[in-house]
Amino acid sequence: QVQLVESGGGLVQAGGSLRLSCAASGRTIDSYSMGWFRQAPGKERNFVAAITSSGSQTYYGEPVKGRFTISRDNAKNTVYLQMNAIKPEDTAVYYCAASRNRYTIFSEPNYYDYWGQGTLVTVSS
Repeated sequence: QVQLVESGGGLVQAGGSLRLSCAASGRTIDSYSMGWFRQAPGKERNFVAAITSSGSQTYYGEPVKGRFTISRDNAKNTVYLQMNAIKPEDTAVYYCAASRNRYTIFSEPNYYDYWGQGTLVTVSS
């Protein structure tokens, strides 16, 4: 079992930056691909970014491409999401997820095996 805990969410002004963290416990995540998803009120959960187990490959959803950066520190068992040039439409609960498919990046939630409880990001205009 892998337990994931997100942190770093909060209230931020449009145009600002925020860094989310996802701390894993229970197992080391160096054999898991990791992803970030987000869910706005009343909407479905959408893919944000993902990274392979080694960190060699990353993939981003179109709405965040060029603004967000996913990274990982396997020594710290932690994954990060650096959010820059934040927009009001980025307001959502952000979830971290782990997939046993360590070499493949997935954008669909059903390919992920473990999920965190989420952290809320609210962007004011």
